[in-house]
Amino acid sequence: MQNPLVSHSKDLLGVGRLTIDAISGVTNIAEGLHHAILNLGGTLDSADSATDSISGTNTKPTPRTRGITGLVYRSIRGINGLVGLGLEALIRHLTESIGEQDRSPGHGAVVSALNGVLGDHLNDKRNPLAIAMSLRSNGKKLAVEDTAEFMTRAGGRVAIFIHGLCMNDLQWLRRGHDHGEALARDLGITPIYLRYNSGLHVSQNGRQLADLLQTLSSHSPSGAELYIIAHSMGGLVSRSAYYYGEQGGHTWPAQLRKLICLGTPHHGALLERGGNWIDVILDSNPFCAPFARLAKIRSSGITDLRYGNIIDEDWNNRDRFAMAGDQRCLQSIPEKVPCYAIAAATIGDAVNYSDDVLGDGLVTVASALGRHEKPSADMGFAAENCWLARGINHMDLLNDPQVYQTLLMYMKRDEFTESAGSDEV
Repeated sequence: MQNPLVSHSKDLLGVGRLTIDAISGVTNIAEGLHHAILNLGGTLDSADSATDSISGTNTKPTPRTRGITGLVYRSIRGINGLVGLGLEALIRHLTESIGEQDRSPGHGAVVSALNGVLGDHLNDKRNPLAIAMSLRSNGKKLAVEDTAEFMTRAGGRVAIFIHGLCMNDLQWLRRGHDHGEALARDLGITPIYLRYNSGLHVSQNGRQLADLLQTLSSHSPSGAELYIIAHSMGGLVSRSAYYYGEQGGHTWPAQLRKLICLGTPHHGALLERGGNWIDVILDSNPFCAPFARLAKIRSSGITDLRYGNIIDEDWNNRDRFAMAGDQRCLQSIPEKVPCYAIAAATIGDAVNYSDDVLGDGLVTVASALGRHEKPSADMGFAAENCWLARGINHMDLLNDPQVYQTLLMYMKRDEFTESAGSDEV
């Protein structure tokens, strides 16, 4: 029987390593605030400049205090750095012998949430808590050597389910319902689920997914059919993967039969735009500026949700915390694949102002349906391929009976012989 202390070593070391980085980041924040108070917003010590260990930003020098106060902060950094060096060696030694551990849904949910908020940091620091992208079936990772057998057993008809920010593959099961298992029961199509680090840039995950689907395609029987059902951020990752799949001359885009997005922020999420305003407000005040570092801890994946970035050019060589407006190199939905959009609104009445403000609580109705005030920015979803569920929230999209019936209808629809109507949205 495996020693439970050893089996949890990877997680404990990952948390320990993150703590070292957090202590360093919080030390900088505290000293910055102390400096601002002592100097009434005066100039910084020009000799000191550092990169924030959590957010990775280095646009402004880190304020340093002097005298006994400065000695205290320097001592904290020195001791913290020595502990970090010790953990580095220990992590490398133990993680070589500790493979991937499939744990309880609760454990996975915590790790997935951590990756959503700090996933880019975990990845850059090679923290063992960073999630590596994988396709999964029945909660288990699908190994490359098992792909051909899996696709043969599936009869070449597979639906790939792609989760959203801070979530994982197991969370498609909600309140006893799983869209994938339901489709397997009703249509005989085999579900497979993606797990990924949602804190990375959407385009980074898009590239990885494109390569992963190419591997799936190369091990598939001729005439294989792929379907993608994506929730929230997963829809952006899917569109990014299709873009990079076509750019790379992959074969899987030709096998993709449908792309169905549930509550995807095609034009961004208002909450992240609100977070961007907080960055600007905090940074503009010398007393509040040290706390701006806390707001800037959020991951690259989260800041991509401000306007719906899906390719590298949307963020590369740009300050992702700057108030710069929508600078996307806009990409419409795939033209060669039938694409569907299901949105939700918490208000159960007819069309009203809250659709443009609250939507499903995280994503507005217009964003989820790909609509934009500028006609040139419209995503291009056909009217008959859009549907709005009222009286439910963002997470209810995973288990609401009407949402599933609409999803089932879309999966059954033959685009070339049938044209079903849609609700007025």
